[in-house]
Amino acid sequence: MTTTNPSHDDLGAVDRLDRRRGADRSGHRDGVAVAERDDLDHLSDDEVLALLARERRTPRPTRAWGVVLAVLGLLGLAAAFTLAVDKYKILEDPSYVPSCNLNPVLSCGSIMRTDQASVLGFPNPLMGIVGFSVVVTLGVLLASGVRLPRGVLAGLAAGGVVGAGFVHWLAYQSMFEIGALCPWCLVVWTVTLPVALWSVLVAAGSFAATRGAATAVWRARWVLLLVWYAAFVATALVQFWSYWRTLL
Repeated sequence: MTTTNPSHDDLGAVDRLDRRRGADRSGHRDGVAVAERDDLDHLSDDEVLALLARERRTPRPTRAWGVVLAVLGLLGLAAAFTLAVDKYKILEDPSYVPSCNLNPVLSCGSIMRTDQASVLGFPNPLMGIVGFSVVVTLGVLLASGVRLPRGVLAGLAAGGVVGAGFVHWLAYQSMFEIGALCPWCLVVWTVTLPVALWSVLVAAGSFAATRGAATAVWRARWVLLLVWYAAFVATALVQFWSYWRTLL
C-alpha cells in the first residue's frame, strides 16, 4: 500500500492518537469512537488520519461544548430566577406589575396569573431553576475536562427532550390560549432548544448504534436550530399580527 507523507500537524495528530490507544490498552475508556477500535495497530497513517477526521465530525462532549452548555444554562437560570421572583411578588401583591410587562403582547404578568404558569401546583420557574442548575453544573464539569459517563450524557439528553417538549406546550398555550408572550419565557425557550438538540446528538454520538445518525444530523445542526427558531418567530408574527402591524 502506498501512503502519502503526512504533514507535521498530521504527525502530531497520529502521535496524539497513539497516546490515546495506549490509554485504551490500560483500561481507560474516553468514549471516543476511534479509541474504541481494537485494530488501530494494523492501520496505516492514512487510515488513522481518516478515522481521526471522522472523529472530528462526530458530536462529542468536548470542553468547548461544556462552556456553551454552562453559558446557556446560566442564561436560562437567570431568566427562571427572575420569573420566580416576579411570581412571588405577584402572590404577595396582586397589583404588582412585573418589569417585563412591555405591551399588550409582551407581558409576563398576563401569563403568570394563569393556571398554565403552575402546571404541577407550584410556579413553573422553580422547575427551570432546578433544571438549569443541573445544566450549568454539567457544563462546568465538561469545561473542566471531566469525562462524563454515557449514562449522565443520556440523562442530560432526556432532560433536554422533556424541557423542549414543555417549552413547545407552553409556547402553544401562550400564543393560542392566553394570547400573550412572556419576555423572560422567550429567553428560556431560546436557550432550551440548543441545549436539547446538542445534548441529544452528543449522547447519541457516544453510542455505536446511534453514532452514524448523530453524525449526519450534527452536520445540519445549525440549519435545524435556525429553522426551529424561524418557526417560533413566524408563528408569533402571524398570531399577533393585528398588534405588530400597529407598530409599523
